[in-house]
Amino acid sequence: MIKTQETLILEHLKSGRRITPLESLNLYGIMRLASRISDLRHKYPDLNIQVDMVHNNGKHYASYRLITSETQPVFV
Repeated sequence: MIKTQETLILEHLKSGRRITPLESLNLYGIMRLASRISDLRHKYPDLNIQVDMVHNNGKHYASYRLITSETQPVFV
């Protein structure tokens, strides 16, 4: 069975890993990660995909991660 780009990204995020545009290109050949994230957010509105902007050596890029009940801080 051929996996869609959305499925590949969702499985990656569900494994607890972050993903950047460069990683999505190198790992899965996906050039438009932000578009696939947008598609996932529309398809699964209950998913909490967080984007963090990374600033490293003068470069700026997005890093996406899935927020789950295990990764959310508990406020007492």
